[in-house]
Amino acid sequence: MPHSPRVPRELRHRPFRGSAAIRAGLLSRSMLRSSCWRRLLRDVYAHRDMPLDHRALCRAAVLVLPEGAAIGGLSAAFLWGFEFRTDRVSVVVPRDLGIRLDHRLSVQYTTIAGGDRTIHDGMPVTTPERTAFDLGRRLPRSDALPLLDAMLHRHVLRRDVLHAMTLERRAWPGSTGLLDLLALADPRAESPMESRLRLMIADARLPPPVPQFEIRLPSGRLLARADLAWPESGVIAEYDGDHHRDPAQFRRDVARLNAIRMAGWTVLRFTADDVLRAPQHIVVTVSAALAEAADRRSPARQHFIQETW
Repeated sequence: MPHSPRVPRELRHRPFRGSAAIRAGLLSRSMLRSSCWRRLLRDVYAHRDMPLDHRALCRAAVLVLPEGAAIGGLSAAFLWGFEFRTDRVSVVVPRDLGIRLDHRLSVQYTTIAGGDRTIHDGMPVTTPERTAFDLGRRLPRSDALPLLDAMLHRHVLRRDVLHAMTLERRAWPGSTGLLDLLALADPRAESPMESRLRLMIADARLPPPVPQFEIRLPSGRLLARADLAWPESGVIAEYDGDHHRDPAQFRRDVARLNAIRMAGWTVLRFTADDVLRAPQHIVVTVSAALAEAADRRSPARQHFIQETW
C-alpha cells in the first residue's frame, strides 16, 4: 500500500523556496516533484491544498524580490484593503536591479526612495502614499478618484504627504493630473460609483456637490443622508446600486424618497448604467435641475409669484 507524501508542517500553509526547503532537509528534489506541491514561480512552491488567493501570490512574489523591491500598484492597494481584480502580482523594482520575468508578475522598474516602502503583513509593500502616487498617475481618472476617496475615507492615506510627494516628483509622468484629482478627493465619499458621479459633475464644470449631506427637519432630527447634495438649490443626486432591487430595500427607498420630497428637495436617481454608459445624460439632468432650482429661487420669480397671488 503506497504511503502518503510527507508534508512538513512548516511548508503546509505558506509559499516557500524549493531550494531552501531542500537545503533545510525538509524535502528532497523527488518529493518536490510530486503532485503534493504546485509551482507558483521559479523555485517557489505551495502545498496543493493551500488556498491560492491574491495575498498568497503576493507572499510567493516576495520570495523572489531583490533587496529594495516591494509589492506595489494594484497588489499593494489590495494589501492595504482595497479590492481590485488583477491576475498578476504587481511589483516595483529599483531601476538598477533585475528580476526574472514570470507570467504571474507585473514588473515596474522605477525609482524607490527610502520612505516609499514599508513592511505590512510581513511583506515589503509600497506605503499608502507611494501606492496612491503610482496608481493615481496610471489608472484612468474614473478609477483613480474612487481609490483616493476610499483611502482617505478609511484613514489609510495622508493627503498632505501624498501632496508633498507629488510636488517633489512633479516631473514624473501623470503628476499634474494627480494633483488635480487630489484636489477633488473627498473622504466623505462612501462608494466608487458616488466618486465617479462626482467626477462627471466636476468635469462638466457644474457646482460641486456635498457628499453624504445630512438632511434634517426643522426640529433638527435627521431625515436622511444624501449621496450628493446642493443644499442651496435643494437638489440631491443618489446612486442606486443593485441592492436597491431587493423588495424590502425598494419599499424602504420609496418611503425615504417620499419623505425627502415632502421636505422640499428635488431628488435625482442614477444607476450603474447611467454612470458607465450615459454620462452626458447625467450632466444634462443635473444641470437642468440646478437651473430650475435657481429659477424658482430667483427674486424676479418670487416677486412674480407674490404679485400673482
